[in-house]
Amino acid sequence: MRVEPGPPALEPFRALMSRTVVLPHANIDTDQIIPARFLTTLARTGLGPLAFHDWRYHPGGAPKDDFVLNTITAADHRILVAGDNFGCGSSREHAPWALTDFGFRAVISTKVADIFTSNALKNGLLPIEVDAATHARLIAAPGADVVVDLEAREVRFDGRTTAFEVEPFGRRCLLDGVDPLGFILSRLPVIEAFEKARAA
Repeated sequence: MRVEPGPPALEPFRALMSRTVVLPHANIDTDQIIPARFLTTLARTGLGPLAFHDWRYHPGGAPKDDFVLNTITAADHRILVAGDNFGCGSSREHAPWALTDFGFRAVISTKVADIFTSNALKNGLLPIEVDAATHARLIAAPGADVVVDLEAREVRFDGRTTAFEVEPFGRRCLLDGVDPLGFILSRLPVIEAFEKARAA
């Protein structure tokens, strides 16, 4: 029997200091993040090169020299700052998979679509909504050094601190570096003890 490999281990997320990538367009949907023709895999890895594919590459496949993701070092740019209503469209989990495989750990916008937010939190990506003034400062400063502190629920940039909200269970999973199934499995001894006590 062939056993498929499980999902890659998630990196615990506590405080992230990184430079930003700015995509200021509003209404970036999941088909722009990862086009539907690439939804042929159930693996979370290998999608990074396909993130924003139709914006990054010419029709023949050559990279566009002027597109921002082709001009940076991904390891140094792990925070994506996007326009309003990021992640709208279909509910594909491949969208956060593509972003995390590229190297992003957080996306900041004035509005992140609800279903994308749910999928992101389950897959190691922190969606953050900030006020318009903070967002405008970030949009105007591509490549800025930003701290995203999940423990404190704060974004720190340019000497200013902005608080953000995050769903508690999703936050717990990110802090622990697990997805929801991993969280349940980590509680397996407690679950088994409860079942044994009930059976008795």
